[in-house]
Amino acid sequence: MQSYTIGQAARLLGVSPDTARRWADAGRVATHRDDGGRRLIDGRDLAAFSVELAKTGSTDEDTPYTSARNAFPGIVTAIKLGDVAAQVEIQAGPHRLVSLLTREAVEELGLEVGVEAIARVKSTNVHIDLT
Repeated sequence: MQSYTIGQAARLLGVSPDTARRWADAGRVATHRDDGGRRLIDGRDLAAFSVELAKTGSTDEDTPYTSARNAFPGIVTAIKLGDVAAQVEIQAGPHRLVSLLTREAVEELGLEVGVEAIARVKSTNVHIDLT
């Protein structure tokens, strides 16, 4: 079975190594030591912990994990809902950003006109985050 170091587990969970270490120290996820003394987490234990973590929504991190660096905080100014897709418009200062996403995503995020949101741009994709 594959095992992961604390650093690898942290990367997979989207948290800092210090957070993963605190969780291990608190017994939230089981660890063992290899012959070199490194703390490891069994793959099955890490998988189960990641599912539980996603259910509770607690990561102890202030910022959600994303690789999109260009953030445009603004306000939702328009939403056009279709049966499957949706168009969301955000005014971020002088910038008007329009994103196409699923209707399900709009509903899960609770997006509606007047809500603060962050449009994150990576290449040709726009990611919408709540603030």
